[in-house]
Amino acid sequence: MHHFHYQQDELYCEDVPIREIAGQVGTPFYLYSHATLKRHFLAFDKAFEGVRRLVCFSAKANSNMAILKLFADLGSGLDIVSGGELFRGLKAGFTPDRVVYSGVGKRVDEIDFALEQGILMFNVESLAELELINQRANALGKTASVAIRVNPDVDPKTHPYISTGLKENKFGIDTETALKAYKIAHEMDHVRVEGIDCHIGSQISEAGPFKDAMQNLMALVDLLADSGIKINCLDMGGGLGITYDAETPPQPDEYARAIVETAKARSLKLILEPGRVIVGNAGILVTRVLYRKPGKDKEFVIADAGMNDLLRPSLYKAFHAVQPVQQKDAGIITADLVGPICESGDFLASERDMADVTAGDLLAVMSAGAYAYTMSSNYCSRLKVPEVMVKGSEFLVVRERQQYEDLVRGESIPPFL
Repeated sequence: MHHFHYQQDELYCEDVPIREIAGQVGTPFYLYSHATLKRHFLAFDKAFEGVRRLVCFSAKANSNMAILKLFADLGSGLDIVSGGELFRGLKAGFTPDRVVYSGVGKRVDEIDFALEQGILMFNVESLAELELINQRANALGKTASVAIRVNPDVDPKTHPYISTGLKENKFGIDTETALKAYKIAHEMDHVRVEGIDCHIGSQISEAGPFKDAMQNLMALVDLLADSGIKINCLDMGGGLGITYDAETPPQPDEYARAIVETAKARSLKLILEPGRVIVGNAGILVTRVLYRKPGKDKEFVIADAGMNDLLRPSLYKAFHAVQPVQQKDAGIITADLVGPICESGDFLASERDMADVTAGDLLAVMSAGAYAYTMSSNYCSRLKVPEVMVKGSEFLVVRERQQYEDLVRGESIPPFL
């Protein structure tokens, strides 16, 4: 359940008519429901009740400071993939000992920043990275806690761009190399082996791949124990999908059972990294229709939001439901919902049955709380749009719309021109 609903043919977010927000903020804008964010996080965490765990929200899904603060106050940890996400997390109130650092391309300055702050754990992606972390910890007089990210070669049955656990993916290392890496790490002076890490993909809609990955990981945990290397925590990453269209992903309880039942014979603390499942259906993108453009072969609805605001449809051909903010008895049309960007790939919906809208009408692009604003850009010198949060009967702009001056901030024209 989310808190976007119709009252007398008008779409509300919690107790606020979306039309009123658009009138004050302008369009396009992102809109988040505080109640949905909170409920989703607590439901996910409760699914693992009775198990030693740390739920680390995945900052890459949505790194807005207000959302991060909400989760920090609920006791969440944070999964990061950059120094910038660490900076944001600390500013939002996360303590370093609840931060895990993932990602294949950690720079020296980012590693140093994380070491100086004293984060919980690095999820190490390669032998070269392991050696660098040991060197930097030595230089700073620190000891780095690490997990090795193991690639279990499990098919997550998702879009190939967001599959991360197959042997052809860039993430993690194979089981044989992981054994070698753990033995090397065990002998290092400035590295402490803490856990084992795995992430098989995103928007996964069934529990089977998680079970398969768990079985592979538990076999590796037993091999490491035989070598005298004790694993204290298991980081299972994220990846649990949401309903965008007709998907029926596992509920958090089913997902939890798939993981806990396989690991219950071993005393391991679980680290979970949910992102999309917490924020995806807690946000929408509100856009205004600019023009209707009939063509010989199809009809276009041109809106003021485009691929620079919501990249997923263009990048993944991802489905986002489109709903009118004010329902009318005008019938249904089949059209492409497109934006103002000078690319043929600039669309939010393709060949979609939607309300028969006219210029000035407001549309809600649903399920836009995850991998939406974080993937947005200034392409075509378009201004990044504001983010708004609703709580009950009030709303607040939690990120302002950019101004034209923001587009050239930090740029300079050299004197030789």
